[in-house]
Amino acid sequence: MNELIMIKYGELTTKKDNRKYFVKTLTENIEATLKDEKAQIIKNNVRMYIYCENADKIEEKLKKVFGIHSISKAYKVNNNIEDVLKKSLEIMDRNKKTFKVITNRADKTFKTPSMEYSSNLGALILKNSHFKVDVHNPDIILHVEIRTDGTYVYTSEIKGAGGYPVGVQGKGLLMLSGGIDSPVAGYLALKRGVSIECMYFESPPHTSPEAKNKVLSLAKILNEYSGKIKVHVVPFTKIQEEIYKKCPDTYMITIMRRMMYRIAEKYAKKINAHAIFNGESIGQVASQTLESMACVNNVVNMPVIRPVACFDKLEIIALAEKIGTYETSILPYEDCCTIFVPKHPVIKPKLENCISYEQDLDYEKLIDEAIANIEVIDNFEKPKYEDLL
Repeated sequence: MNELIMIKYGELTTKKDNRKYFVKTLTENIEATLKDEKAQIIKNNVRMYIYCENADKIEEKLKKVFGIHSISKAYKVNNNIEDVLKKSLEIMDRNKKTFKVITNRADKTFKTPSMEYSSNLGALILKNSHFKVDVHNPDIILHVEIRTDGTYVYTSEIKGAGGYPVGVQGKGLLMLSGGIDSPVAGYLALKRGVSIECMYFESPPHTSPEAKNKVLSLAKILNEYSGKIKVHVVPFTKIQEEIYKKCPDTYMITIMRRMMYRIAEKYAKKINAHAIFNGESIGQVASQTLESMACVNNVVNMPVIRPVACFDKLEIIALAEKIGTYETSILPYEDCCTIFVPKHPVIKPKLENCISYEQDLDYEKLIDEAIANIEVIDNFEKPKYEDLL
């Protein structure tokens, strides 16, 4: 294994007492991502080094691992300037014309200060090549990190996914509808270090198998950033039909959301999740006004986190395209939030009205029955989930 990838942690390095735990979790996540690759991982509190045989392939996989600030294909040499010069000239692209040197003297026992070392190395490169110095807008930035175990040299720095390693912030339950917003909310939760499991509400025969498979396809995409996602499919038909029969049209959506939140909270506790996540965005639809959110939130005590609450739709779409969920999200399959939709849903529901209308529903029994029949899916490799596009 003669290739080396260097990883910088970024935000992790600000965590002091928790840093060891964060680095340990990041290491475990990287090991899971690279389980099919030949790679040796060496870590410390500020850097991680991966010795491997296929650096380009591994770089691509690491781009989806949260907690990584940057990824660089690096080269390790002895701490003498002659070896550093030789390796620098080998890796600098000869089709480029200008360069600058940035030195990080992490080994403080090394006598030459960083600025002086950069100047000395730059002078030797000028003397032994066609390159010219440009400190403002260089074609090549040569990074030199002097550490106790050797000097690391690299010219490329790929931006990592950022955020925190998945799992360091506990577990959340994502209400995954199949639309554009909820997968983006899940991605943002993962980026902040939250391990997520997903809940999908289906209402057969009103919703189709294709709608369910669409959600599983979205979960599979999110799973590329986590590797630990499960989807909990809730049979919601009976509850939805009861609401349709016994509640006023204008309040159907609000009461349906209240039922969903009750189920989500009850089940979240069962799987040891600490918060509910969803893709609600303020004012986007009738059920997402502040008044509606307040009415719906009233039925739960668990935190409800809305990562895209203050995004506009174009921002959400841009992020969906970036993470690869947009094309699947816009497939035209009905979900339980788009059936039985009233012409004029209430946008400023009253809590007392919700409570009054729910008295005609034996919802506790219906909720327990739905939870008892939840289907758990954690294998997204079946071809039928990929045949939608």
